[in-house]
Amino acid sequence: MARTQSAGEAAGRDLLSRPAATGATPPRSRRRLRKAVELTLLLGPPIGLFVGFVIVPMIFAAWYSLYNWNGFGPLTDFIGFQNYSSVLTGPVFHQALLHNVIIALLSVAIQLPISFGLALLLNRRARGRTFLRLAVFAPFVLSEATAAVMWYELLQPGGPVDALLKGVGLGGLIHYWLASTSLVLYTVFVVATWKYIGFGTVLLLAGLQGIPPELREAAAIDGATPWQATRAITLPLLGPTIRIWIFLSVIGALQLFDLVWIMTQGGPANASSTMLTYQYVNGVERTQWGYGATVSVVLFVISFVFALAYQRYALRRDTAGAVTRAVM
Repeated sequence: MARTQSAGEAAGRDLLSRPAATGATPPRSRRRLRKAVELTLLLGPPIGLFVGFVIVPMIFAAWYSLYNWNGFGPLTDFIGFQNYSSVLTGPVFHQALLHNVIIALLSVAIQLPISFGLALLLNRRARGRTFLRLAVFAPFVLSEATAAVMWYELLQPGGPVDALLKGVGLGGLIHYWLASTSLVLYTVFVVATWKYIGFGTVLLLAGLQGIPPELREAAAIDGATPWQATRAITLPLLGPTIRIWIFLSVIGALQLFDLVWIMTQGGPANASSTMLTYQYVNGVERTQWGYGATVSVVLFVISFVFALAYQRYALRRDTAGAVTRAVM
């Protein structure tokens, strides 16, 4: 009799735990449906904007690059890959690409140590630290056009920079900063360093503030010097932040346009040209829109290949555990 009663109670509990016959949605299905709705509402608009303003223009640029088109009328003069052949074999484009590579290498070799040193300085407790942080980051807030016009006026022959050098007894260093074919690219790089050094400093400063100070204190107790603690503790822990900064810096160097165009327009004699100034000259000023679209596609491919390679070989261990499965 007891066995019969317990069996009946178990069957009753089983019936109560089942979904009602009226078609009620199980809790797990409701969670899945709610998650799908949330993802659609949150990701739908940005994905739509990305497709409309990035993917679709890329497709049109790739299509226009197959034509000899001046921007007016329909696409009728199909030339296949002739534009790509002209771009990839053109010496002026090679020169512009070399300038982008030089600026990217200089950014990593010069801007990174300066940003790291400033971040270490601003991470310390010192009087006037807030003002120093503001002074370092303020140039980055300025628009590229404002910074370019300002430095264009400062670097004019007989301008404030030349007057300053004369005033401190360094008149022999005066040059035609924006007119010398051997100096203009490095002048633009100095301006770009002044403009963007604040971003790298703030990024590295945020990374430094995420390192527990107890680690350096323990190293000091063990007899490590400040330089040894920086080399053995700070730099390894700051590695992911440094690698992200290098990625952003190189991509920015490949896409440099505003400062160069306003200050030099790629001159003199293409001595400061970049891939984007080359594209603007040929695509817009000379109304060779098909050729200009080809340069855009080539620049995209170069940036995309670099991004994939950097992700594969440099950022892989940093992002290995960043993506987790959604909790079902």
